[in-house]
Amino acid sequence: MALPTMNRRILFAGAGAGLLLAAAGCDRQGGAAATGGLTDLRDRALSITPPVGKLSIDDGRYLIALSLIHPDPVSVLAAWAGDVNRISPEMYAAFVEKTPALATLPKTPSSAGDFDVEAVLAAGPQVAVVSLGSGPTDAQVSQLEAAGVTVAFIDFFTHPFENQAKSLSLLGKLVGREEQATAYNAFRAERLKRISDKVAGLTDAQKPTVFLEAHAGNSPDCCNSVGQGNVGDYITFVGGRNIGAEVLNTASGKLNLEFVIDRNPDVYIATGGPHLEKAGGYVVGPQYDAARSRESLRKVASRRGIANLGAVSGGRTHGLSHQLINSPIDIVATEVLAKWIHPELFADLNPRATLDELNSRFLAVPYRGDYWTELSAA
Repeated sequence: MALPTMNRRILFAGAGAGLLLAAAGCDRQGGAAATGGLTDLRDRALSITPPVGKLSIDDGRYLIALSLIHPDPVSVLAAWAGDVNRISPEMYAAFVEKTPALATLPKTPSSAGDFDVEAVLAAGPQVAVVSLGSGPTDAQVSQLEAAGVTVAFIDFFTHPFENQAKSLSLLGKLVGREEQATAYNAFRAERLKRISDKVAGLTDAQKPTVFLEAHAGNSPDCCNSVGQGNVGDYITFVGGRNIGAEVLNTASGKLNLEFVIDRNPDVYIATGGPHLEKAGGYVVGPQYDAARSRESLRKVASRRGIANLGAVSGGRTHGLSHQLINSPIDIVATEVLAKWIHPELFADLNPRATLDELNSRFLAVPYRGDYWTELSAA
């Protein structure tokens, strides 16, 4: 099946200048950027002179982004979303270990819920950093700005290839760490180019079909998956054919099990994490050893319908931490996906080494433990 036009335009341009300029953090954000001012990801001019005072963030994963460019990311926050599951309980504990003040930092509602103007104003940030697509309404933005709080929209997750580098660049400018943001964006861009260069010449027939089951639980219920955007973009970028994109017009949704069985994908990938332990789903992360993660993935892959997929019997069954996918350090997950979808083409990729380099060169709070799992043939 031919790739959707939107995905071809956005993703495979990655081998050319468009993605690489964006990933290097170059400004293409309108007239304000050209004159030295700041604009956010909605192309809104920000009437503020960096570096600024305290920020509020409506997504805990922005703490990871700040950790890439600032030695003490908690120190620049007036409030955060407190959505521990988005960064994992272990990462939260590591941040608290480094900066105990995070445990008592004021909390504002996560972007997964309703925006609360009063909570943000009570925390007193100079800038409210909010999520594109799920942040405050225009009326709420006006309320905040009338009260002296600048609102800046960023996006690491809905359209990561278009927006992640620009978002980190904006954060870097806001907190006076532009040089560090530029360095990380260049690191990510170089590794993305290694992948895009290799898949650029593949035909559709050379691209394996992939079924990614999001938040895979050990129950008959199936099948949460990805469509247009977000994680689906990563599958397409590394040279796979995401079967969810054939029927889902949104970034995520639910596939019919019969559809999955009929498509019989070449590769099966489950995502999960500590949040699925009670549900008996796929678990992975620092508190689980490799044997525990493999066993949980084996149970998920043995469910009715899933167990009969060629990907499972053929030894192309994999598990990935959901926190690692929806993360500002998505380059690690991208390399993992590339190796799983094209193992011969990307035999030289070493995602573990990439994560180790992120820990040593960039992250103020390093990632500990393992975040992906593989099963051998049944």
